[in-house]
Amino acid sequence: MDNKITVPAIRARKQGPKITMITAYDTPSAIIADRAGMDIILVGDSLATTVLGFEDTLPATVESMLHHTSAVTRARPKSLVVADMPWLSYHITAEETIRNAGRFIREGRVDAVKLEGGRKRLPMIEALLTAEIPVMGHLGLTPQSVLMMGGYRVQGKKRSAAEELLADARALAQAGIFSLVLEGIPATLAEIITKEIAIPTIGIGAGPHCDGQVLVFHDALGFQFGHYPKFVRQYANLGEQAIQALERYRNDVQAGSFPGERESYRGDADITQLLNPVEQKSPDQPA
Repeated sequence: MDNKITVPAIRARKQGPKITMITAYDTPSAIIADRAGMDIILVGDSLATTVLGFEDTLPATVESMLHHTSAVTRARPKSLVVADMPWLSYHITAEETIRNAGRFIREGRVDAVKLEGGRKRLPMIEALLTAEIPVMGHLGLTPQSVLMMGGYRVQGKKRSAAEELLADARALAQAGIFSLVLEGIPATLAEIITKEIAIPTIGIGAGPHCDGQVLVFHDALGFQFGHYPKFVRQYANLGEQAIQALERYRNDVQAGSFPGERESYRGDADITQLLNPVEQKSPDQPA
């Protein structure tokens, strides 16, 4: 595909221009993201909360992720498409990790996969890279660790925790990942990590100093119906606009103004003859 964004192209963006990434979960959202010029489309396991109604991302499975990933790649976007590997799909053995990631490449037709976690994930990351599968990393507030973290909390606020995250970032970059998501960490720490490693960082709730930014599709466009995190900037309120639009539709149907002439089809002129009642002969009338 002409002008298709590639893994090497993203890696080369360390010196700018800034990288833009947005999530998408189906063909229409992928088309919108691609036409808007997003560099990367992330098929996030956030679909568990934004699309499927769960309270966290843990119920996402390989099968559900593949279902949505395939819908995104059918849009044939020029954006680089990255799929989140869901919880427990890369935690058990290197062999299973490769097998699951391979399905995202072969069946989902993505360009890369994303894994959460630091140095403890190095064996899995190295196995994937050996299998020629590009990997995006993810540090800081890692949603799949919500139970261990005791909720969605900003990470790396204390010096000891910041030092651990910096060491993790260095190790992942050295291992060969092509980019690193930093989520829910102080802006100063994100700035330090961004300066320390040679690959692009992509922030979400990590301040302005990263090499790029990512937001959830539903957050950015106002499709959520509840709490929005502090780091979200809402660029539209499509959820409210959709409600108002459907209210107008309901009113038009109830008033009998929809469908009108413009939304109705015409048939041949002789069809109107069917409106005339058929004359019935009485039983004693001769044939």
